Amino acid sequence: MRMIKLVFGIWAGVQAIQVHEMFIGIFSVFFLYQAIFDAGCCGTQSCYAPPVKKKADSTDVTEYEEIK
Repeated sequence: MRMIKLVFGIWAGVQAIQVHEMFIGIFSVFFLYQAIFDAGCCGTQSCYAPPVKKKADSTDVTEYEEIK
């Protein structure tokens, strides 16, 4: 994924220079930053999800009361 971001960032940077477009240049810098520093959504440890905690007393017996 880093290589795709790097190639897209370089391609967008070249296009931004050729057509003198600042908006494309900003996206180019964003994708190059993500590729070089391995940052971004769900990169290395970016989207941490804590493990599910299990109940300690899973053998509890439920008591029922009969209603007449």
